Amino acid sequence: MITRRTFLSGSVAGLAAPALTPVGPPATQSPGPGGRIDRQAVVARHRVVRDKLDTQSPLQVGNGGFAFGVDVTGLQTFVPFNTMSDWGWHNFPLPPGQQPSDFRGEVWDTHGRPVDYPIPNPDQPELSAWLYANPARINLGRIGLELALPDGRAAVAGDLTAVRQELDPWTGVIDSRFEVAGEPVHVRTCCHPDQDTVAVEIDSPLVAARRLVAFLDFPYVDGQEFASYVGDYAAQDAHTTTAVPRGNDRVDITHRMDATEYHVALAWEGPGRFTGPDATDRHRYRLAGDGHTHQLRFVCAFSPAPSTSLPTSSASFAASVRGWRQYWLSGGAIDLSESTDPRWPELERRVVLSQYLLRANEAGSLPPQESGLVNNGWNGKFHMEMYWWHGAHWSLWNRWPVLDRSLDVYERFHASARELARFQGFRGARWPKCTTADGRESPHVIHALLVWQQPHPIFLAELDYRAHPDQSTLRKWRDIVFDTADFLSSWAFWDEGTSRYILGPPMYVVSENTDPKTTRNPTFELGYWRFGLRVAQLWRERLGLDRDPGWQRVHDGLAPLPVQDGAYVLHEGVENMWTQWNYEHPALIGTYGWLPGDGVDVPTMARTAEKVFTGWQFDRTWGWDFPMLAMCAARLGRPEDAVDFLLHPAGGFQFDDAGLATGGPFPYFPSNAALLYAIAFMAAGWDGAPGRHAPGFPADQRWVVRFEGLQPAL
Repeated sequence: MITRRTFLSGSVAGLAAPALTPVGPPATQSPGPGGRIDRQAVVARHRVVRDKLDTQSPLQVGNGGFAFGVDVTGLQTFVPFNTMSDWGWHNFPLPPGQQPSDFRGEVWDTHGRPVDYPIPNPDQPELSAWLYANPARINLGRIGLELALPDGRAAVAGDLTAVRQELDPWTGVIDSRFEVAGEPVHVRTCCHPDQDTVAVEIDSPLVAARRLVAFLDFPYVDGQEFASYVGDYAAQDAHTTTAVPRGNDRVDITHRMDATEYHVALAWEGPGRFTGPDATDRHRYRLAGDGHTHQLRFVCAFSPAPSTSLPTSSASFAASVRGWRQYWLSGGAIDLSESTDPRWPELERRVVLSQYLLRANEAGSLPPQESGLVNNGWNGKFHMEMYWWHGAHWSLWNRWPVLDRSLDVYERFHASARELARFQGFRGARWPKCTTADGRESPHVIHALLVWQQPHPIFLAELDYRAHPDQSTLRKWRDIVFDTADFLSSWAFWDEGTSRYILGPPMYVVSENTDPKTTRNPTFELGYWRFGLRVAQLWRERLGLDRDPGWQRVHDGLAPLPVQDGAYVLHEGVENMWTQWNYEHPALIGTYGWLPGDGVDVPTMARTAEKVFTGWQFDRTWGWDFPMLAMCAARLGRPEDAVDFLLHPAGGFQFDDAGLATGGPFPYFPSNAALLYAIAFMAAGWDGAPGRHAPGFPADQRWVVRFEGLQPAL
């Protein structure tokens, strides 16, 4: 069982932090010098061009809830990259005679009373393991080319010459060109914006020569928690595929794996020859030309239920162009091209390609997993503590229709979160940590005891109200905000010895690297608890209600943020803070930067930041830590440091040629999403920011930041 932690182990004025204002500044701003931004020109500067095979980093087309990764041929010919969705999941059979409802976790003492936590039960090892691993996200299928050399041998990747592949983010189209034995091949690939459909157009003399055939192959699930290539193509007997012709130009395929069933419709234009499977490849189907034309055009639609009508390939390409243009012209934009700092092209490239990748991978109906729809990590499940980092950038970039697709997860999980809180003896709603669409926690000690995801819905609700300050928004979030605050207040424990409300134990802090049975009063969580309770009271006032006295009592009585030698530390009582615990997430600085600073003394935070900036082990951090550091630096009036953190050389915050980022199991999309939130924060500002253009950037001509349509942060 792999955890996030075991993976990783392979001059400021003396003012209090500013208060949160009820409604932020308007979202629209002047772009600065030069008038409106030419958005297409900005995007066009950062087309992705490849001339060789990459076996780890695919280029992708996708619509946010479905994505298709390709190798240098424009399909999955030589590298079995994945086809993934928000709806494609699989459960292995349960242990005989057991049901999920039979699970009993571990009981831990919690301030003198027994509390049952969803931790693997040593008396139920098989059921505990099943609940952790199931369901798992599946690879829906592989589409590639079978290429033959003149002597009939199968071409391998090394046989390709004159390779040139280009992804145009403005259109969502991948154009791939190469030669096989001197014969040209041209492949165009896109994804329909509104259907889980891949469209392919191939032009080559090899089609007419019958030396180029498209194939469609289906794997069984492989049971791996982390997998770059998802699925087992060798397990031929473990699953079934059934193909049914629908006239002369379409075949419908049903794929069954245990209790999982989904459908694939393959349709082609013009004459074509569909065959398969055969005795050796029982789940591989082939589509060839008629031996006369150079062209092969088809669409492949994946769906949980049978498809009816399918778009043509030309209609799919036209829809892709329209959909991506609409996306790029919506919301915010940033243009750094008038800057003189030589790093501006790289920062702008990261911003543009992150916008493409997040729209292709993380705009579906569920919170995203860490690797989006590229591959699987943690069995493809998503982490609710990471949902803020995956999703909050959509708000500052004014792309609420995208965020709204998954934001109702709190409404969907509300009943089960209330039940979990009740079961454990707390009020309100306790949100899960690692889950799937059903909201059921995956048993693990960290999942059970991590708490920093709990205030997230209040933060997200506040962002929503900033953008939509009306009664509809208040009604939408009311019960979720109130139940979240009820849990925050009831989870804090009154400590008679200190006459304070304390947090923990047991608990895991953001960095997940301390003893949960002894950790108490961590800096970040204390600040976030204060923030959540304070903003929840604001919501009561907006709804015409009195402030909740219980919330206020806990808010006012919370332990102070722990200080040692004039600086904040990870948690109260920590020893050897700056030599033993200066690795992992430096979340203590997130209290003033990412968060607006509830409970923070700014001079103390300035001293803390200096210690972190100069003494942290940045080679032992995660990708979203660097944007978090940048926001702290910006809020402290250190814009040069803010920019430096967004371009930090640490191996855990790098972006490859496609924009895919390191920072965790590759690729790590919180790096991309956190970058977008931080860059908007630094450009559009935050509550209490200096009253100048782009206050998070240096105030000189090294950085000329033109932006429009961005929302200031809290």
